[in-house]
Amino acid sequence: MKSIACISSSVRAACQQTSTCFPLNRGLIRCSSVSRCTNVDFTSRTVVAQQPCVTGVRSLHSMHVNTAVVQQVSAASAPIPVPEKREDELTVYQAVRHMPSKAASGSAPHLSSYSPYIKTQGNEAALVSIQSLFEGDVIPELCSRLAHLPSNDRAEGLATLLGACAEFGLEANSPLVLRLKSECLGLLSNRDIMVAKLCHLGEVAHALEGCQSAMVTEVLDSIGAAVEEKVVSPSEAVRVYSLLALSYNPASQKQTLMLSTLHTHTQRLVHRLRASQVSNILQCLVKLQQRQAISLVLRLSQRASRIFKAFSDNEIIRVLSALMILGQHHEDILAAMEKHLPGRLGECDPELISTVMEYCLQMRCRSELIFEAAAENFVCHAEKHTDLQIAKQIVAMGRLNYLPQCSSQMFKKLESILSTRFSQFQPRSLIEVLHACIHLERFPLNYISKVFSLYFLQRLQAQGETLDKNALGQLTQLHLSTSLECTYYRGPRLPHSLHVLRFSSVDQAFETPMESLLYKHVKGPLTQLLGGKFFSTSILTPTGYTIDVEICLDEKGYVLPLSQWDHTYKRMALCLDGQNRFCSNTQHLLGKEATKRRHLRRMGYEVVQIPYFEFERLRTKEQVQYLHNKIFPTIFKFNH
Repeated sequence: MKSIACISSSVRAACQQTSTCFPLNRGLIRCSSVSRCTNVDFTSRTVVAQQPCVTGVRSLHSMHVNTAVVQQVSAASAPIPVPEKREDELTVYQAVRHMPSKAASGSAPHLSSYSPYIKTQGNEAALVSIQSLFEGDVIPELCSRLAHLPSNDRAEGLATLLGACAEFGLEANSPLVLRLKSECLGLLSNRDIMVAKLCHLGEVAHALEGCQSAMVTEVLDSIGAAVEEKVVSPSEAVRVYSLLALSYNPASQKQTLMLSTLHTHTQRLVHRLRASQVSNILQCLVKLQQRQAISLVLRLSQRASRIFKAFSDNEIIRVLSALMILGQHHEDILAAMEKHLPGRLGECDPELISTVMEYCLQMRCRSELIFEAAAENFVCHAEKHTDLQIAKQIVAMGRLNYLPQCSSQMFKKLESILSTRFSQFQPRSLIEVLHACIHLERFPLNYISKVFSLYFLQRLQAQGETLDKNALGQLTQLHLSTSLECTYYRGPRLPHSLHVLRFSSVDQAFETPMESLLYKHVKGPLTQLLGGKFFSTSILTPTGYTIDVEICLDEKGYVLPLSQWDHTYKRMALCLDGQNRFCSNTQHLLGKEATKRRHLRRMGYEVVQIPYFEFERLRTKEQVQYLHNKIFPTIFKFNH
């Protein structure tokens, strides 16, 4: 708990002026240098309330005592003599301490926002005693003294007093708090308070009353006027976003309009934002669920790329996590990551590595520099990584179809980790890791046999992790790999009842559907080449894969019309590979697409790939020739 001694300079000045109004015959506490208060004998035994012995507060050597905090003893009693001070103790008067005078007009220092007070059991007596500090005429007199200060200093003083009330657990409907709230509401009507002071008032009001506070509403109205006038600085914009993250009401048209105006104003300030400010604003946008603020997020992402070197590890984690949730990616951020991260990933926090890999996966960014650095770190320090961090790194490499140069050492390390920590992995995470391995044509058969065991499948269900379609699809694809690519495998198989019938799904976890626009471009030239529509589309195979375009051939290699497909000798699968089947920054197929093609070839299909970046740049006549060069060499292979 913070000490009440943290009251701002404006309150302190008022306290100094108020001290003459109160007798000095008050109880006092003698505090040692380690901040433990000890009871002191008083010359007068007429004490109304004994002060609690407070422990665990900050050292009082660096604090200022600002206000009278002990109840007055008998009015007729003589002033209390000062007890002798030991060398290892600091005597604190609970009346006002004599301090060098400061100008009342001086600006109040910036104070951190208050956190809501949480009452702890066993401190009821201490709370009663602390509440007694705010009773009587002390606070009303402070309020009257604050009334003569400038608006900004008065706002800071009132916010500090309210913050102390919230921290010490006073109820929002207590007379003292109501008095302070009334003073604040009267002050807010002036509309001439700095934005930082308004935010401070809003934060303590939220701590006292929550989002429904009338004072919070008034504060936001005053901030809205400042935002409209475009007088908000970068640091003030961060404070406003933080306050809105606490108290924003989407149903309020005023607040919605203010937030929109703040987005526009912040875009003009982006070039002045520091690394911590960029991180804080992005986190606030996540809390506010501002996925529609695309322009601002992209500007913040671009700013982050320019000052990327200044970010701490934790700030990078916060920035990338926010960008993933907000669903935006600027190509400059990847360039900045490739420039600054490889040398940093060697000895950094494992959470940073896993977050970077997770970001690359979500944005489909295949970066050789980053992935190589991550793989080298994994080889050297995998023992320090958690199971989830390991899973994120391996899954990212598998799904983005990247096999690092140190893959041999990396998979040996992975095998060692799985051997020693197999039972510690969550079942779903373990399936994710093994499934990612098959994308890279690495088949961990020892562990696949354990995954297919009835014990593991029962454990998977017993832990409440439902076998959703993704989990079943991954298990089915592991089964296909053992059947089609590891014919020597003799271990347990996945029960047929757990096989998925088709891999196509809404989330496109196992295969990406054919782009309709690309098919329209291919359909005409292909029909012209074959002399008719001698092909079919979206064919479901017995193993669950969907083929974009299928062409059937007889024994002599002639293309069969649809009516004669019963006499098929060989099948040809045309993969019309649209942009979503590739990594976003390279022309490498995603891991799921590479695995699908391998399995189709093992099933007997002749696979012909038609990538969008080759086909769309051709004119119509060139497209026919392009398809001829792609398809007919395969057909001629059957004729000879």
